[in-house]
Amino acid sequence: MAVTMICPNLKCGRTVVAAEAARGKVVRCAHCQILFLVPRDARSTGEGAPAEPPPAQPEDTKRRGRR
Repeated sequence: MAVTMICPNLKCGRTVVAAEAARGKVVRCAHCQILFLVPRDARSTGEGAPAEPPPAQPEDTKRRGRR
């Protein structure tokens, strides 16, 4: 199964498809030519099971006024 990623170059942002064998290796974006590392596991690319949401932050119930 191919690995689909987004080019990390913010000026490019194109979709990059790499072979499963490329995991953990450096690949080149065909559009902007930047080199980047293909993540080793599916969790890094957003594939597979969704990541757990971050824990909720407690709300500050006290109002802070000027003294």
